[in-house]
Amino acid sequence: MTPGPVEERTQVVVVGAGPAGLLLTHLLHREGIATILVEARDREYVQARVRAGVIEHGAADILRRAGVGERMDREGLVHEGIELRFDGVGHRIPMTELTGRHITVYGQQEVVHDLAERRLADGGDVRFACGPAAIHDIDSAEPSVTYTVDGVEHRIVADFVVACDGAHGAGRPAMGEAVTPYEKVYPFGWLGILAHAAPRIHELIYANHPRGFALYSMRSPSVTRLYLQVPSTDRLEDWPDERIWEELALRFSLDGEPWEPTQGEIFERSIAPLRSYVGEPMQRGRLFLAGDAAHTVPPTGAKGMNLAIRDVDLLARALTVQFRTGNEEALRRYTEEALRSVWRAEYFSWWMTTMLHRFDGDTPFDRRVQTAQLRSVASSRAHATALAENYVG
Repeated sequence: MTPGPVEERTQVVVVGAGPAGLLLTHLLHREGIATILVEARDREYVQARVRAGVIEHGAADILRRAGVGERMDREGLVHEGIELRFDGVGHRIPMTELTGRHITVYGQQEVVHDLAERRLADGGDVRFACGPAAIHDIDSAEPSVTYTVDGVEHRIVADFVVACDGAHGAGRPAMGEAVTPYEKVYPFGWLGILAHAAPRIHELIYANHPRGFALYSMRSPSVTRLYLQVPSTDRLEDWPDERIWEELALRFSLDGEPWEPTQGEIFERSIAPLRSYVGEPMQRGRLFLAGDAAHTVPPTGAKGMNLAIRDVDLLARALTVQFRTGNEEALRRYTEEALRSVWRAEYFSWWMTTMLHRFDGDTPFDRRVQTAQLRSVASSRAHATALAENYVG
């Protein structure tokens, strides 16, 4: 006999166990608000996903206030500047000197690990390996989420549903025609690698080179994270290890001489397209979107995870007011409040992307203007401060 559907009720059901979903359920738990979190993938997969690695000053403060920043502060790498490298010369942007703030390099998968450990230690209802979820009845007083495990359908009815399940999850489709999409697709991607190699330098390098953009980053004292701009049609098999290291050395060159990153075993690689996306509004009825479910930024500005953290911090405060007082004004303003940060981050990410990458259609005039822009940022304290303010958040 096939078991019947399982029906449950909670105050908030959250879809997606990335940083946004896990942090939101943790923040609500601290306010005594009941949640159930459902995630399509298993815990091992979720905690192994390598995504962002730069945490803004303000986002780090949110994690500390939430009581989940101890390991970040102990193991994260504090950076007080970044380097812009072009025309064979490096130019340091001293972010802390200019703003009084810094960034912390700490992998998104580490943030997920810390949050998952905390939620499970607190007895949180976090359900991994649920398979695809569906969101229903968002315009009613009883929205719900359904998923099926081992042939049994589970239905969770809640006061509110929050989708933190990324660009391809259930959240965006559930919004229907209520959303106006704003999107820009770039004509190239990023080839990203993780290598067992001690970083040669301890601050990020953003390189503009005639052959394309390159980024030097790291995840720990023994793991280097490196990126190359590649045509969107390229495949991983087009890039054997030797070619990757040679191209990195060329694009990071100083005064025309190759500058070689410390080499090591490449243990992960991927090619990711670059795009910008914002869906407005970020809410409909009793459904709210947060993080990549609502917006995508090119990684050049290092804003994706930071925006997700800011979204759910804002949303947790609005939900707390609603459950405590019945006043939904803060919830009604969620989209308006969140989009202020979202569009500033979209602007900064677009600005960094266009300043640092090579575009096939660029004319010699365009190249000269790009170089002039880089020189202005490198030589003007005002322009460097604007970059630093946006970068550190």
